Amino acid sequence: MDILDHINEWALKAPNRLCYIHRDHQLTYGELKGESDTIAQWMIEKFGTDRSPIIVHGHMDPMMPVLFLACVKSGHAYIPVDESVPSERVSMIAQSSQSKLVFSSTPDSLPLLKAEIIDVHELEVKLQNSVYPHFDNRYAVQDEETFYIIYTSGSTGKPKGVQIPRRALTSFTTWMLDDFQLEEGLTFMNQAPYSFDLSVMDLYPALISGGTLWAIDQEMIARPKELFASLAQSGINVWTSTPSFAEMCLMEPSFSSRLLPNLRTLLFCGETLPVSVAKRLKERFPNADIINTYGPTETTVAVTSIKITQDMIDSGNPFPVGRCKPDCTIAILDQDGLPVPEGDKGEIVICGPSVGQGYLGELEKTKASFNTVHRMPAYHTRDVGSLIDGVLYYFGRMDHQIKLHGFRMELEEIEHVLTACHYVKQAIVIPIKSGDRYDHLVAVVVPDEHPFESTFKLSSALRQELARVLPSYMIPRKFTYRSSLPMTANGKVDRSVPLKEVIQ
Repeated sequence: MDILDHINEWALKAPNRLCYIHRDHQLTYGELKGESDTIAQWMIEKFGTDRSPIIVHGHMDPMMPVLFLACVKSGHAYIPVDESVPSERVSMIAQSSQSKLVFSSTPDSLPLLKAEIIDVHELEVKLQNSVYPHFDNRYAVQDEETFYIIYTSGSTGKPKGVQIPRRALTSFTTWMLDDFQLEEGLTFMNQAPYSFDLSVMDLYPALISGGTLWAIDQEMIARPKELFASLAQSGINVWTSTPSFAEMCLMEPSFSSRLLPNLRTLLFCGETLPVSVAKRLKERFPNADIINTYGPTETTVAVTSIKITQDMIDSGNPFPVGRCKPDCTIAILDQDGLPVPEGDKGEIVICGPSVGQGYLGELEKTKASFNTVHRMPAYHTRDVGSLIDGVLYYFGRMDHQIKLHGFRMELEEIEHVLTACHYVKQAIVIPIKSGDRYDHLVAVVVPDEHPFESTFKLSSALRQELARVLPSYMIPRKFTYRSSLPMTANGKVDRSVPLKEVIQ
């Protein structure tokens, strides 16, 4: 399956079919091809043989998919950066990627960067009379070249750029369309920000199959009445989200098959799917399939899947994350890198064409996690799992990386930023669970001298300082203060001390 050819075919077969809807804005397949071809040609003329990555900054604007395709058609990987990302983090990404160009729908919100910043809507006006009916795809990103780069949390305080080649994205989308019964012309909910790789689960399967993306933005999510009014109009067939987002929607009594009568598939990725959430979804949407999936960003969104049955729900046991996609394999290894007996726990290692190309500009980190097994690319996830009869079970992380409400983050990154704040001598960040998944973060701080009358005001000041660097989902919900932290004999914070002793 050639991703670009399939999308272009829909532009020829059904140019007036809607491929993207966001509020009052609509985009057809014909417009998607025409505008992306035009911008791609402009980029080829501007950059020539320079194929450095391009930052695409925005939210749910219909120009986002146009710019993604324009980048790859002109031979450039794109880096999606959501508008909610703090300016200092945007600067880190720009510096790490050495991007020479940033497309933005809100350029005034960006910090001062070395890269050229292009106002997307001004560019649209500039190129509106330029047409390239026979655009040549020979400049496009090739199979082993990077298609997109997603920046994830890094333990040193700097985000890491995960490079996904065209080969890996092709493998992922082929699997989804073949195994998930996603036929032509379905409507997909498009809710995850593009800087979160969950968005890839609906974006490309929809565009390749001639479907329509119904975009839900953060403003709607903050206003439930507006969110449910939009969902009622959507006619979506395929729901893609984290379990946390679905759980939030379940708080609304009208969230049921009466609101979404055409919903046939619920796809979950990004975090553990609780039995309680699946149970309520099955009650509200009895005719929809609930699909649980698993996979790190480094292996292109997801590599396993399983349909959740009523029997699985009734058992009350934690759900498995499923069987591996046909063109990949999963190994469970012990600390010495040797396979464990079936059913035993060990590190999940994923092998096959879904595996990405490592971290941009981070050779040592890439070597530590990526290698080759039986001539196939392999990624060591640092996740704990077991295999029973070919079905994968997931048990959490081996290190300090967690997933919170679908967002993967390194606790060490938050700690690095927190300890650099004013009025902080020392700090650790502890994830707090609700049931079988993480619910929020608690910062345990040894404060330095400060001018505040209360710890409430100190916490407020620290939150403001963190917000300059970290996205909101990485900022601890609660701050607690101690005169010291428990230490090991090696002089490190002792994380083995019972949680209640640390945060009391």
